[in-house]
Amino acid sequence: MSRKHPIISITGSSGAGTTSVKKTFEQIFFREKVNAAYIEGDAFHRYDRAEMRTQMAKEADRGNRHFSHFSPETNLFEELERAFRDYGETGTATTRHYVHDAEESALHGAAPGTFTEWKRLPESSDLLFYEGLHGAVVTDKVNVARYADLKIGVVPVINLEWIQKLHRDRSARGYSTEAVTDTVLRRMPDYIHYICPQFSETDINFQRVPTVDTSNPFIARWIPTPDESMVVIRFKNPRGIDFPYLLSMLPQSWMSRANSIVCPGAKLDLAMQLILTPLIMQLIERKRNLK
Repeated sequence: MSRKHPIISITGSSGAGTTSVKKTFEQIFFREKVNAAYIEGDAFHRYDRAEMRTQMAKEADRGNRHFSHFSPETNLFEELERAFRDYGETGTATTRHYVHDAEESALHGAAPGTFTEWKRLPESSDLLFYEGLHGAVVTDKVNVARYADLKIGVVPVINLEWIQKLHRDRSARGYSTEAVTDTVLRRMPDYIHYICPQFSETDINFQRVPTVDTSNPFIARWIPTPDESMVVIRFKNPRGIDFPYLLSMLPQSWMSRANSIVCPGAKLDLAMQLILTPLIMQLIERKRNLK
């Protein structure tokens, strides 16, 4: 961790809602005049879209039915760890962009499904913001988690996560339910070994829990709305957290454990604003006090 060059890491599984959380952080950065540098988790995939399909076919021919984007074999964990370490030491790091679609292709000048060239981040940023799959990953070779000053986990309960993935992949990507189901099954071992353990490393977890029946996610006709959900907010270290204030500001919320608050799903953005703004400003004040 670095007092001079702080790092905030948002970690969530695919379709967990980390992009929405990123927008909340961007609102806080704008309001508080924080100049953030950004690293995207997709940038540290090992293969582009075409290469991944090729590798997946090769692994399938070898009998490996669990080749996924979650594993060390398909990600540049060492490079991601180096980026975090470099930023903490120097205030800059090397990254790139993964181009998702035609809109991003026009912006970055690279074909959809490919990467841009590696380049250095600007050296004038106040902090580094990471959003992706592996912001708190720890393996026998790397420890990305140790370099982040504030680690946030964003994860829905598993059935809700599957519903969100099914709806996204069917509507936005044209996949069949069977194809998405095969993807879920293929990813499961890596999800268990490389995604779930990160949520024990994070400082705060936001977990959305539906209050409607999601017992068979593969036939769910729609995603439970925020009004049909609760959010469990867990603090790894609750010391210094003003729980009475948070409970007073979040209507219909309560404490389920000494380190956990439950609030209505529609209050997720407000909860994040209330909880995260002071923590972000603590990092910035600590940085500025060094100058």
